[in-house]
Amino acid sequence: MSSQRFPLLARSPRETLIDRELSWLAFNERVLELAEDEGVPLLERCRFLAIFASNLDDFFMIRVATLKRKLENGITQKNTAGYTPTELMAEISRKTEELIARQTKCFHERIMPELNSVGIEIIKWSDLNAEESAYVNQIFQEKIFPVLTPLAVDPSHPFPYISGLSLNLAVVVNQVDASEEDSKLFARVKVPSNLPRFVETSTNRTRRFIPLEQVIVANLEHLFPGMELHTHFAFRITRNADLEIEEEESEDLLASMEQELLRRKFGPAVRLEIDRDIEGELLNTLMEELGVKDHEVSRYQEPLDLTGLNRIADLDFPELKYPVFRNQVHKDLREAEPDSTEAFFDAIKRHEILLHHPYESFNSSVVRFLESAATDPHVLAIKQTLYRTSGDSPIVAALIEAAEAGKQVLAVIEIRARFDEQANVRWARKLEDAGVHVVYGLVGFKTHAKLSLVVREEFGAIRRYVHIGTGNYNPKTARMYEDFGLLSADAVLGDDINKLFNQLSGFAPQTSFSRLLVAPRTLRPGLIERIEREVTNHQAGKPAYIRIKLNSIMDEEFIEALYRASGAGVKIDLVVRGICALRAGIPGLSENITVRSVLGRFLEHSRIFHFAHGGNDELWIGSADLMHRNLDRRVEAMVNINQPDHKRMLIRALDHYLSDTSPAWIMREDGGWHHAVLGPDREPLTDFHAQVTDWYRLRE
Repeated sequence: MSSQRFPLLARSPRETLIDRELSWLAFNERVLELAEDEGVPLLERCRFLAIFASNLDDFFMIRVATLKRKLENGITQKNTAGYTPTELMAEISRKTEELIARQTKCFHERIMPELNSVGIEIIKWSDLNAEESAYVNQIFQEKIFPVLTPLAVDPSHPFPYISGLSLNLAVVVNQVDASEEDSKLFARVKVPSNLPRFVETSTNRTRRFIPLEQVIVANLEHLFPGMELHTHFAFRITRNADLEIEEEESEDLLASMEQELLRRKFGPAVRLEIDRDIEGELLNTLMEELGVKDHEVSRYQEPLDLTGLNRIADLDFPELKYPVFRNQVHKDLREAEPDSTEAFFDAIKRHEILLHHPYESFNSSVVRFLESAATDPHVLAIKQTLYRTSGDSPIVAALIEAAEAGKQVLAVIEIRARFDEQANVRWARKLEDAGVHVVYGLVGFKTHAKLSLVVREEFGAIRRYVHIGTGNYNPKTARMYEDFGLLSADAVLGDDINKLFNQLSGFAPQTSFSRLLVAPRTLRPGLIERIEREVTNHQAGKPAYIRIKLNSIMDEEFIEALYRASGAGVKIDLVVRGICALRAGIPGLSENITVRSVLGRFLEHSRIFHFAHGGNDELWIGSADLMHRNLDRRVEAMVNINQPDHKRMLIRALDHYLSDTSPAWIMREDGGWHHAVLGPDREPLTDFHAQVTDWYRLRE
């Protein structure tokens, strides 16, 4: 790191920055704390335990895989936080081992006993009574056995390919007639991922479940008739899932992505999860065949793969879940007749509409916006970005309907959206087949901006309607993700977004904007300029402060700028859900900075920037976090919110996140986190998202 560019950071990196990977593990630890929290409804704790496990899978597939590649390439240079790859891998191994031990303890010593006490039991095969054994064996014969494929390993059967994240049984059987030395044979049985992770053992009042792999183990004799079962253990591997595409050398990005997705299935193993009681000889066989080193082995108390706890969390026990949530139609859209596209566009034309999801319905606003555009006879064109969307997306259906009706439709699809690549390739093919103009954005940049543009003819003139938001065009996740969005017929904003779409689909590198900050050109300098302006205003005695809510912050230039602002006396409050490389509260560096993190029922996903601006509050919302990738390697868009009532709404939202009466994790000076669950009166605080839900309900 350059001491000239970042003098505050460079003076002692480990004291001024938190490593990205370690900060991410701290985030997942906060998720685990929700699973451990007895104040959270029991089945929701099961879900948080599943989320924790799924998050850890993603971390190994991408982040650890990247670090492993650095080690293999002999890289020894320290990162910006002061860690060499070897030091960082050791710290990751230590921390993940600690978290896995807590996960195991939480499940076996807390979750399972509490489930038992309310009539939900996760049991072993030995706990089944005779009636249950017969019932489960019948399920095995009818539904499980037909889809199993035992794969032997011998001179004529090489060690089989093991797919990433699949749960498997390593089975050792004996040939009855062979000599003892030659009698042990190895086989692998894949536990089907398309069957329920937990099998219900009966239809009685008490709900009893057994892990699917235990049902298979109890019936191994049917898979290996005439053999003696010697031993068996469950195992699971994680493979490198990072994609590498040379866009500039690719003549067909879609075809290249399809090739790379195929290659990803065969990525090298980066983690081996095993039953902690596995025999040494069998473990050595797995490690050798899979190319796994000892520090890449994670030992668990069975069952492995707790992502399957979603099966338990989905059980119909309302009293063990968060209260039923019902969102609302935004007040400015309620009067628009359901079947009238004219009434819907009139509502937007009257004044801009600021939406807050999931509290205000995504379907009755954003989905209706695009469905209305598809069917409205006066709409001439629709332009849409798609980063992640749902499997049965009504938004994609609306784009197809519009194209088939003869409207001009452009879809900017980001086929490199991580873990959604395959789905986005399918959507791209489907949209192209329907006559939609499909493009993939700018070479070398992911299109992460959330934009929608509708061009409508009204009384002989052209009017543009737009939506810009902080979240994806995905109706399913919109029920669980907290996001803001803006519907507008403002001519200035319409012109901005129209120019941005032209930049994405054509050649317009020098485009300028009025209400937008756009990465990679104007977003970074625009925000840095505003941080520096707060310093100038503070020194001039004007109101000055900075409040930012976002998912992650790790960009060194921004952290240096915030440290400088703090040193100048500017008060800075950050609300960060995930990665935070900045350290708060360090005397002489960041004593004027606080960092809070809010996790719970809904995933906090919105990005809000609030600058005092000398008393003339300036607010922005958009798609960008303060990460290198967002600022330099993605197309991102932030929009200036200029309506007084909308500014008040965002300010109130930030006030709520930062209030002492809102539960949150607060960063300590050492970079650790304190979970603040008691208010100033030492009484337990009400669930954060319940507070917001009540506010929206009472506002009516």
